[in-house]
Amino acid sequence: MTSAPLWLVATVVAARPATPHGRVLELRVDGWPGNLAGQHVDVRLTADDGYQAVRSYSLASSGDAALLELAVDEVPDGEVSPYLVEDVRPGDELEVRGPIGGYFVWTPDHTEPVQLIAGGSGIVPLLAMARVHARSGSPAPMRMLYSVRSSDDAFYADELQGLVDDAFLLDWAYTRATPDGFPRPAGRVDAATIAASTIAPTEHPSVFVCGPTGFVEAVADLLVTAGHSPDRIRTERFGGA
Repeated sequence: MTSAPLWLVATVVAARPATPHGRVLELRVDGWPGNLAGQHVDVRLTADDGYQAVRSYSLASSGDAALLELAVDEVPDGEVSPYLVEDVRPGDELEVRGPIGGYFVWTPDHTEPVQLIAGGSGIVPLLAMARVHARSGSPAPMRMLYSVRSSDDAFYADELQGLVDDAFLLDWAYTRATPDGFPRPAGRVDAATIAASTIAPTEHPSVFVCGPTGFVEAVADLLVTAGHSPDRIRTERFGGA
C-alpha cells in the first residue's frame, strides 16, 4: 500500500495579481519530490485557535524544482481562497501535501494530438501541460480552448499567446463580454464552438477538460456528441461558478 504524501511547509516567495479576483502564488517547498504536469496539491491553513481548512489546487508548475506555482480564483465566502488572494504575503508559511493525482496528467512521451479545454481557473493544470509541451519540443499537435467571462478574467493570457506556434494553437470563448473585433458573440461553449475550435474527433486526440463542474459536464457531453470517444476524454472539476 502506498502511503499518503506528508504535509510540507511551503513559504510564499511571490504573490502577484492575475485577474480582478485571482492571484498567482509561488511557493518554496523544501523536500518537494517533484510533480507531473496536471497534478495538484492540498493546501492547509491553520488558524490561531487550531482550526484547520484544506483545499485542493492545481499546479501550474511541474518537474523537480522546489518552487511551486498555483493560481487561485477567489470564491466568495470561501474559507481558503479569500486569504490566498487578498491576504497572504511573501514570507508567510502554508502547508502543502502532494503531488496528488496520476490520471489527469500529460507527458511528452505521448505523441498523439492533444486537445485542452479550460474554463476559468481550470486553465492552471492545462497551462502546466502547455509549458511542458513547449519546453520539451514535443512533436504532438496541441490545441487549447480557453473559456472565460471576459478578457480581464483570463489567467496567463500573455504567456498563452506567447506559446502559439505551428505546434500549439490557442482559441478563446467569452461567455459575457468579447474583445473588440472578436468574430463570435459572447456565450457559453456550444456545439458550434467545439466544431470550430477543437481538434476533430477523426484525429483521435487525447482530450483534457478542466473547470467548474457544470462547465466540465457540458463540454464532455458536447465532445461525445461531436464524435469523440469517451475513453479519450479526461476531466477534472471543482465546485463554484
